[in-house]
Amino acid sequence: MNKEQSFQENNQSEQEIPVNHTETEAVESEVPAPEATEGSTTADTGSDEMVSKAELERVQAQLEEQTQRVLRAQADFDNFRRRTQKEKENLAKYASEQLITELIPVVDNFGRAMATKPESPELESFNKGIDMIFRQLDEVLKGAGLTQMDAVGQPFNPELHQAVMQVESDEHEEGIVVEELQKGYVLKDKVLRPAMVKVSS
Repeated sequence: MNKEQSFQENNQSEQEIPVNHTETEAVESEVPAPEATEGSTTADTGSDEMVSKAELERVQAQLEEQTQRVLRAQADFDNFRRRTQKEKENLAKYASEQLITELIPVVDNFGRAMATKPESPELESFNKGIDMIFRQLDEVLKGAGLTQMDAVGQPFNPELHQAVMQVESDEHEEGIVVEELQKGYVLKDKVLRPAMVKVSS
């Protein structure tokens, strides 16, 4: 093979490989520009941040609502516990209230009987026995928390006294209890029966 023939073959090979500029341009156009990619990423990031902030606010609102519910439930339970404890204490404190209330008229009658008992040597031992029984009953009632009011000379108090009459008095100012017609009783700190009184006018 001579030099001229080899040159012709090489020239022919170079002519058989065409360059497709159209395909190259198409491939290049498919590659996104760096500026466009960065802008899209920034927009997506901002959108994600907005969604995350809204979701956080929603969760915080739900947490606050649940917290308030728990606090209200706790307060209701505490109130119920205190109310139940108070009722239990009152029940124990005034457990004997009904019985003592029913005994008060008996004490009244006992006192009237002792005030009018006959004084004679033959009944001396009997009267001593009655006095002893009355003192025992009085001690039992005091032990249960019953106290007798001392109303005479005290300012009239509608929570403690029941005024049935007003009388003129030179010895007392207006509104003072001058006479007690029926004893009043207090069980611990509760008025079982107000004293029936006369009040100065």
